[in-house]
Amino acid sequence: MAITESHIDFNCRSGAERILFKTRNSSFWNNPEEGFRVDYTYVDTSGARQLVNSGVKLVGIDYLSIERFDPEEYETHHTLLSQNVVILEGLDLRKVPAGFYELICLPLKIAGGSGDGAPARTILRTLS
Repeated sequence: MAITESHIDFNCRSGAERILFKTRNSSFWNNPEEGFRVDYTYVDTSGARQLVNSGVKLVGIDYLSIERFDPEEYETHHTLLSQNVVILEGLDLRKVPAGFYELICLPLKIAGGSGDGAPARTILRTLS
């Protein structure tokens, strides 16, 4: 299942700079012993372009990749990262209801600023 441009148009608030997608993927975290799932929900290229065009600065998803499984090219990643959109993957959103939150994301400090990515402590705080 893909998150497409039309899904984003219909479900995402205009002007949002940070969007976290809670999908059916969240239920996968309940049974880690079943191993990696290849049928996870992901953001397709049209969805990535729409996020960029909407001015999103950060996008997160509740599984291990924002890209479909085993792509020939990593178009979603390239579309987002080439426009400096930060990607958060592997979010456990099982107990998080839909809503508006303050996102606090503290990545590891990597010497020299190099690296492809790093684990982070990510916290959502309810807005009053």
